[in-house]
Amino acid sequence: MIANRGEIALRVIRACREMGLATVGVYSDADRSALHVLHADEAYRLGPAPAVESYLRGDLILDIAERTGVDAFHPGYGFLSENAEFADACAKANVKFIGPPASAMWVLGSKTRARQAADAARMPRVPGSVKELENIAEAKRVAAEIGYPVMLKAAAGGGGKGMRAVTNETELAASFAAASSEAERSFGSGEVYLEKLIERPRHIEVQLLADEHGNCIYLGERECSVQRRHQKVIEEAPSAVVKEDLRRRMGEAAVRLALSAGYTNAGTVEFLVDAEQNFYFLEMNTRLQVEHPVTEMVTGLDLVHLQLRVAMGEPLPIKQEDVSLRGHAIECRIYAEDPDNNFFPSPGLITRLVQPGGPGIREDCAVFAGWNVPLDYDPMLSKLVALAPTREMAIDRMLRALDEYVIGGIKTNIGLFQRILAHADFRAARIDTGYLERLLAGSPAIAEESAPEAVVALVAAIFSASAQPDTSVPPDAATESRWAVAGRREGLRL
Repeated sequence: MIANRGEIALRVIRACREMGLATVGVYSDADRSALHVLHADEAYRLGPAPAVESYLRGDLILDIAERTGVDAFHPGYGFLSENAEFADACAKANVKFIGPPASAMWVLGSKTRARQAADAARMPRVPGSVKELENIAEAKRVAAEIGYPVMLKAAAGGGGKGMRAVTNETELAASFAAASSEAERSFGSGEVYLEKLIERPRHIEVQLLADEHGNCIYLGERECSVQRRHQKVIEEAPSAVVKEDLRRRMGEAAVRLALSAGYTNAGTVEFLVDAEQNFYFLEMNTRLQVEHPVTEMVTGLDLVHLQLRVAMGEPLPIKQEDVSLRGHAIECRIYAEDPDNNFFPSPGLITRLVQPGGPGIREDCAVFAGWNVPLDYDPMLSKLVALAPTREMAIDRMLRALDEYVIGGIKTNIGLFQRILAHADFRAARIDTGYLERLLAGSPAIAEESAPEAVVALVAAIFSASAQPDTSVPPDAATESRWAVAGRREGLRL
């Protein structure tokens, strides 16, 4: 059973079919006609569109599993993929969870417990608290010890939720309350911790694979420094700045952490790297990553096949010395959003779809012309990947593919990627986690550059109207997902 939706569900279904494994899909009402439903051998309804009533209902998923007789779950990423309680429930139901055991997930899935495990594994990490903050007084004490600026982070989450940068003590109380509140809404836990904010770091992560026989290897690194509000936008492998010695030291540290926690299957250890090439443990993602295709492209390995084989009890078919990196791969996350309107979501009907192809191009996608992009989930449409012998050639190949890509009926961020990949700093690999925010701050919107006056006037009128109080949207909507807010407003127009 694939307990997920969209492109990752379709990706796993394809891997299973190649290995001769029958598949069971699940879907919400919003996904009744989705591609993963059509490609699965069997598919069953979970419930209404909201994830809390469908894809997050572990009890419903286990009930379907019992009725259909499945013997394994692949959780994909998101939803229940890092839920230790669900992994434990699968074990009790005698259904294999394709991921780490619940015990390892419990240790490494929590950001604070993972920091404690990193200390035990002798990994360098960002200075800060190693447990959840009890109150604002403790937050002030820790911040004073390590010095400002600092970063508040959700202990149970990721993806930029429950994170606040704090430059001085006067901001701390309000930021603490806001981070805790957002963490509670996003992850069901308001616990936050605090760490030193490293100025202009690069975000480098190491892909791991571990079998159930004590073997663990690392598959090189990915650079994920191009981010917006702590959400990754572009990923590439390998990093343009990581040399063999740094790759080895980070990889060996990541393996030590995984082995110390009894980790199995695929996982990713994330690091921050400063200008002096010092690396610091950030967190571990106990699942398959969104950006796994770039690692597959440069290693020639199929991570989902290997996940399934590890879950079957097979030893890893390769050793560390067998891992080699060939070429350079770049991934762009194509989203249904409008970068020139503050990244406002763009749900609706895809009226036309022309997908890129040609040498070195891969697209992981689950949309089609005539598909209605739903409002209830992450607005990612596809992952476009380019592979070439060098980074410069991969950038040019990606630009060519983006130029071929046509998605009609909705707004997308394709134009943003074209601007980034053509930018001198990106081409020279002069990037860090603040790079995209600086680029956006200095880039005028397309509407201001080239749109006719009538269009500009219309956009201004829309902005003016949207600035007025909207009594149909709850008072805390500013802190909610814009995707959800867009859904409410769209519904009011019907």
